Amino acid sequence: MIVFSLLYGIISYYGEMITYIGMTMPMAVVALVSWLRNPFNGRKAEVKVGSISKKETFFMVFLTTVVTVLFFFILRYFHTANLIPSTLSVTTSFIAVYLTFRRIPLFALAYAANDIVLVILWSLASIADIHYLSVLICFAVFLVNDIYGFVSWQRMKKRQLFLE
Repeated sequence: MIVFSLLYGIISYYGEMITYIGMTMPMAVVALVSWLRNPFNGRKAEVKVGSISKKETFFMVFLTTVVTVLFFFILRYFHTANLIPSTLSVTTSFIAVYLTFRRIPLFALAYAANDIVLVILWSLASIADIHYLSVLICFAVFLVNDIYGFVSWQRMKKRQLFLE
């Protein structure tokens, strides 16, 4: 995710660039550290599935709201095309990375929601310029991958609960 954020930030327009390089990439670094510090049963090949309390869920929603509002104004300042879907992309990205950091399987569904928003955004861009079609296809594949990831994480969570 760290490398993807950098590369995607380079090819994107200002709004997505600011979102991925300024928010998603730094949060992905924090998530990586969290994953490395939380191996399952001491095995470095598998991360321990995390949990989240109701209190922390409210905290996540609060942070998401603050980040969404802040980025709305940043994106508007840069005259971002499709401002509302771009802002929604920030929201889904933030939730996804937050849940990734906490090692919650729902992170994959949040990324899937983000993929849907990005498929819509890049579909609109592809209508204007066919060269964006490859990015559209990329996010369509990410959507399938994230759905598979959610299923896999749910299985891993059940297995870990059984083994504990």
